[in-house]
Amino acid sequence: MLDVLWTSGPLPPARLLAEVRARRAWGDATIKTLLGRLMRKKAVRSERDEGRLVYRPLVGRQAYLAAEVNDLVQRLFDGDPDALRAFLDQSVAGEVRPRPRS
Repeated sequence: MLDVLWTSGPLPPARLLAEVRARRAWGDATIKTLLGRLMRKKAVRSERDEGRLVYRPLVGRQAYLAAEVNDLVQRLFDGDPDALRAFLDQSVAGEVRPRPRS
C-alpha cells in the first residue's frame, strides 16, 4: 500500500483501494485493515484536502526500507548487520539452498 502512495501521492479512499487491488489480489477488508495498521504506526495519515479525504504517506521509502532491514537484522541475525551481509553474499554465490518444505 505504501508503494501506491509513494508513486501516486495522496489519494482519496476509493482510488487508494482501486490502486492497491490493481497491484495485489487483496479484498477491501484486507486493504482497510492494513491501512488502519499503517495509520496506528504513524506511517500513513488521513487528512482533508480541499474538502475531500485523502491518505498521505508520512514515511519515505528510504526510511521505511531502513527500518524494515534493521528489524530483519534484529530478528534474524541477532542485531549483526555483518551476518546479514555474509548471508546475502552466500546466497548470491549459490551457497545457500532453501530447505524443501514438508
